[in-house]
Amino acid sequence: MSRNSEPRRPDTTTIELIGGSEKRELVLHRSDERWAGIYLEHRARIEQALDGSDIDVEHIGSTSVPGLAAKPIVDIVVAVDDITAEEDYLTPLLDAGYELRVREPGHRLVRTPARDVHVHLYERNASAVEEYLLFRDHLRSDAVDRALYERTKRALLEQEWDDINDYADAKTDVIRAIKTRARAARGR
Repeated sequence: MSRNSEPRRPDTTTIELIGGSEKRELVLHRSDERWAGIYLEHRARIEQALDGSDIDVEHIGSTSVPGLAAKPIVDIVVAVDDITAEEDYLTPLLDAGYELRVREPGHRLVRTPARDVHVHLYERNASAVEEYLLFRDHLRSDAVDRALYERTKRALLEQEWDDINDYADAKTDVIRAIKTRARAARGR
């Protein structure tokens, strides 16, 4: 239940993309040790904004994998108790300077005005959180798949993308294959 003890309410059933599609210059940067520090700064900012909330905060995405080239956007996942209780997490994060970008079933995305940090919010039991961590941990430990993923990103960035989400979607098959190998490796 939310802090104000309201009964659980249904989640949104639509996808709301605040600001519409975005054309952004997509450039990979060499792995940068500063990304970990940026994550830690934002982790502290998030924890302070959500003071008293039972949350899990993790650095995800390519910037969380040492040695992997990435767009200089630090991705963070935050697991909350109830995604529908936006007053418990969304309002405090907006008050802390983040901007709402996406509201969709089971997921919210806030980001910095500079668009260099994306905070993905899910419920604690959401499979997406486990999937992010599986992918991150595998890339951290498997040089072959890490190189494959970087090659894939470089090849895709040779194309013109009208929307950053289309670029992200184009990586889906490779990500799925890497996660299949990650599950197999974890099972050994």
